[in-house]
Amino acid sequence: MEKKDLLFKQIFDTNSKKIFHLCYGYTGDEDAANDLLQETFLKVWQNLDKFRNKSLISTWIYRIAVNTCLTYLRSEKRQSKDELTDNIIENQPEEFSEKNEQVALLYKSISKLEENDRLIITMVLDELPYNEIADISGISEGNLRVKIHRIKLKLTELYNQHARI
Repeated sequence: MEKKDLLFKQIFDTNSKKIFHLCYGYTGDEDAANDLLQETFLKVWQNLDKFRNKSLISTWIYRIAVNTCLTYLRSEKRQSKDELTDNIIENQPEEFSEKNEQVALLYKSISKLEENDRLIITMVLDELPYNEIADISGISEGNLRVKIHRIKLKLTELYNQHARI
C-alpha cells in the first residue's frame, strides 16, 4: 500500500462517522447521507496533496463536507425535509425503542433548523472542540457560544413541539 493510501485510510477511519452524522443532519436521509459521505471523501482523496496543515485535517474535511451538502441541497428540487423526515420515521420498524424514538425526534427537530444552525449543532453533537467549530463556521468562539445557546433553546422548543404531537 502506498503512503497516501495508508494516510487516507487513517483519515477516513477517524472522520467518516462524524461526517456521516453531518450529512445525515443536512439530509435526514441515510442513502443521501452515504452518497454525500462518499462524495466528500472522494474530494478529500483528490485534494489530499493540496492540504497545507493550516488547520486541523478534520476542520478541512468538515468544510469539504459542508460545501458538498450545501451544493447537494441547492441542486436538489425535492420534497421538503419535513415530509422526508416523516417518511423515514414512518417507515422504521415498529419495535422502536424509546431511545430510538428520541433520536429520531432529535433529528427531525434538527432538520427544522436553518442550514448554519444544523451544521453547528451537528458538530456540537459530534463533540468537536468549540475552537474547531468556530474555525469551520467562520465566527469567533465567543459568538459561537452565544449561537450554540440559542440553537439549543430553539432545538428544545422544536423537540417539545414534536413530542406533543
